[in-house]
Amino acid sequence: MAASLNLGPLDGLLLVDKPAGPTSHDIVAQVRRHFRIAKVGHGGTLDPMATGLLILLLGKGTKISERLMGHDKTYEGAMRLGIETDSQDADGQPVAEHDASGITREQIVAQMQARLGDQMQTPPMVSAIKINGVPLYKLARKGQTVERPPKLIHVYRFDLLDYTPPDARFVVECTKGTYVRTLAHDIGQALHVGAHLVQLRRTHIGKFTVADALPLADLLALPSVADRVIPLAAALPLLG
Repeated sequence: MAASLNLGPLDGLLLVDKPAGPTSHDIVAQVRRHFRIAKVGHGGTLDPMATGLLILLLGKGTKISERLMGHDKTYEGAMRLGIETDSQDADGQPVAEHDASGITREQIVAQMQARLGDQMQTPPMVSAIKINGVPLYKLARKGQTVERPPKLIHVYRFDLLDYTPPDARFVVECTKGTYVRTLAHDIGQALHVGAHLVQLRRTHIGKFTVADALPLADLLALPSVADRVIPLAAALPLLG
């Protein structure tokens, strides 16, 4: 594919370490505008509060968007027990509070292990999934709740890294389309105390790692991104 596209220095992938706050679309718009690149996309959305690996697709690199999005992802994060929010993460409003002081490390580990393998997951209302052409988050803003068809996901790894009540830090490796905040929410429901996601950092997409990414501020300080672009010829073998 790469040899037949007449590729330029800005056709390929750009690894960005996304800060908390902006949307993935915001990052795309900033890079497109700042470096005056006509075509910029991304290979998998991160929620505004999330940080970590965001792969931008430049120029003819946008043609491999679907191949990139299909890869497995790894995240490090933290959930807070005892508080449920309407978005299942810290960007939402609290909707219920419970005493979680009795929850043990062993109980959390057991719930994480119970979620390994194939499972059907119902996407949260606050998400970009469209029902009849309308993103769910727009319906949620109006106070509407609609039925969402569950999706098949697979969790390869779900390990507890640290438990300092009420916060549990973890690492999870999963297939595309997995909502980590929903995993946290569901664990809170199973433990009868509620939970929400307070931190999320994507560390890997397939063979690509955040260790090779440049923080957004550092990227925007460069005179050009040409030296940071992974050419399609080098990226395609990593996509399998």
